[in-house]
Amino acid sequence: MGKIENNNGDGEGDVKGSISKFPLNFWEVTVASTVVLGFLFGLLGVYLTMPASNYSFLKLPRTLQDLQILRDHLEDYTSDYTAQVLLGYCMVYIFMQTFMIPGTVFMSLLAGSLFGVFKGVALVVFNATSGASSCYFLSKVIGRPLATSLWPDKLLFFQNQVAKRRARLLNYMLFLRLTPTLPNTFINVASPIVDVPYHTFFLATSIGLIPAAYVTVRAGLALGELRSLGDLYDFNSIATLFFIGVVSVTPTLVSKNKS
Repeated sequence: MGKIENNNGDGEGDVKGSISKFPLNFWEVTVASTVVLGFLFGLLGVYLTMPASNYSFLKLPRTLQDLQILRDHLEDYTSDYTAQVLLGYCMVYIFMQTFMIPGTVFMSLLAGSLFGVFKGVALVVFNATSGASSCYFLSKVIGRPLATSLWPDKLLFFQNQVAKRRARLLNYMLFLRLTPTLPNTFINVASPIVDVPYHTFFLATSIGLIPAAYVTVRAGLALGELRSLGDLYDFNSIATLFFIGVVSVTPTLVSKNKS
């Protein structure tokens, strides 16, 4: 996709300059709108195959109480309409990941509550990787003006890190997925802009999200006992994730020191 230019030597240059009031042109808006409509028609198809009922409970959960209400209702449908519930769940999760809509942690908890740990982790990793991939390719088409207007400094930092660690890029990307060094949303949007190859992005995402997915899905089994999202990650969970992240990036550091 090319480098982010810097004409004034201070790391900002063109990143902050020459950005129109609305950063997307007509064709870019058309692409994004087409993707949105595709998801909406898919969800409409799922809705039309479900039995007649009151579906006022179907909304994106924003609190644990919302999630518990949604879980209680969906449990009644999961056994008889498994395919529809799965398809609807996947489409909503992937849509949220694609368009950076907050709240996927609630969807991960819901997976554990409805499907158990093994199926829940597989479902969350599949959807998170699919949504991240969809965001990656959408960003490759329309993401540069949005990213440069939202995160100019962070984008330059990420580009420099990727350039320095090109030889061991998979290790670095795994480290980012395993630790909160950079937000996952930013990684999804920025990766194609700073020339992270898709196969590296895919492997780092599908592998790196497993530990956090396991922690969240397992917590969904005891959804009624959660009082806040802060209960998800105790000290041991956070320490374990950081340890795995450090191990993943160690080959990069060793290689750099040798050189």
